[in-house]
Amino acid sequence: MIAPILDEIAEEFEGKLTITKLNIDQNPATAPKYGIRGIPTLLLFKNGEVAATKVGALSKGQLKDFLNANL
Repeated sequence: MIAPILDEIAEEFEGKLTITKLNIDQNPATAPKYGIRGIPTLLLFKNGEVAATKVGALSKGQLKDFLNANL
């Protein structure tokens, strides 16, 4: 499950980013709006626009690499 990793990342990157989790089963209009076809899908927003996307489960190291490359 990626949720515990996201909680750890939120603490480590505090002040650099905000992590928000969204359940697409409870928000079905969101998935097609952003082209989400699989879960988990991570969307990195900058200035209100999607700057990067990653689909699938990631290790903590992979997630940190993804964020550092796109922040």
